[in-house]
Amino acid sequence: MAFRFIAANDHPDHDTIATFRRRFLKEIEELFVKVLLLAREMGVLSLGTVALDGTKIHANASRHSALSYEHAGKLEAQLKAEVEMLLAKAEAADTADGPDGMSMPEELERREERLQKLAEARAKIEARASERVVREQAEYEAKVAAREAKAKASGKKPGGKPPTPPVAGPGSNDQVNLTDEDSRIMPVAGGGFEQCYNAQAVVAADSLLVVAVDVVQAANDKQQVEPMLGRLAALPADLGRAQTILGDNGYFSAANVAACAAAGIEPLLALGRTPHHPSVDERFAAAPPAPENPSPLEAMAHRLATPEGKKLYARRKHTPEPVFGIVKSVLGFRQFLLRGLDKVRGEWSLVTMAWNMKRIFALNTR
Repeated sequence: MAFRFIAANDHPDHDTIATFRRRFLKEIEELFVKVLLLAREMGVLSLGTVALDGTKIHANASRHSALSYEHAGKLEAQLKAEVEMLLAKAEAADTADGPDGMSMPEELERREERLQKLAEARAKIEARASERVVREQAEYEAKVAAREAKAKASGKKPGGKPPTPPVAGPGSNDQVNLTDEDSRIMPVAGGGFEQCYNAQAVVAADSLLVVAVDVVQAANDKQQVEPMLGRLAALPADLGRAQTILGDNGYFSAANVAACAAAGIEPLLALGRTPHHPSVDERFAAAPPAPENPSPLEAMAHRLATPEGKKLYARRKHTPEPVFGIVKSVLGFRQFLLRGLDKVRGEWSLVTMAWNMKRIFALNTR
């Protein structure tokens, strides 16, 4: 307000705002925490039960600018053949005239540059494939653990096909985007695939304020629990500490449950997909007997089966989802404007901070 008064309410133009945002992204991330401290001081923020979720947000790049590993190999072979053809023409240039308007050195240089870029793109895809194998191995182990836990709880052999271990090496459809190479092709709601980032948020259940954020390149949420626990732990002690964290089946793994327990936060992560319309008997079933000396996973599975645990986990559906819906549909933020992982992380901090300020105003006027 002071700056607007000094400037006689003269608003900066779009370019000025965009330049300011790019220049002070790191400072904006620090302001995110200061806004939370303000909310706590006003009495509208209380950490207790929090919910973790992610949403796909379009990158500032088209999926049609992506280059697949297989297509890069075909282009590489084609360019190498053209280079050999041009060299042969250059050797024969003394005895025969070349095509009008063709400069052999320029044509060779152009193809050498493209070959270098293709080699760099293939190397990036191969490096990503190595990272993916590590991630998929963890997911594979989590699925195996979940099947074993269900089998132990029911005393029956689980149905369906057992999970398949990951395959090493890049696939023919693995891609790198030539516009924003940090972005990834991801499945989106409603079907189909788009060039996106996976934006993560931890939302306080009582106030719907976002208390921790991140942006990742993995479409799957399995590996995001420990990093988000770290961000919660890094919050100032004045904000308090989360006691329970809610998450859907995308965040479940035995390792994630153990990580929550080690952080002193009780996890309620869905063991599987829950039906939208459970029967009356399932909804009001009596709590099973508590296991003796349970592991963190067994303790969580038991709590999820209790009426109190079911009621608490049900809050997950109406905690982060309204925030994402309002940010996208009301604030109109459906696509990042900046490119590169570090920059979109700063942009996501700015957007969620804007949501928090609007939410604080709404909470304070009740």
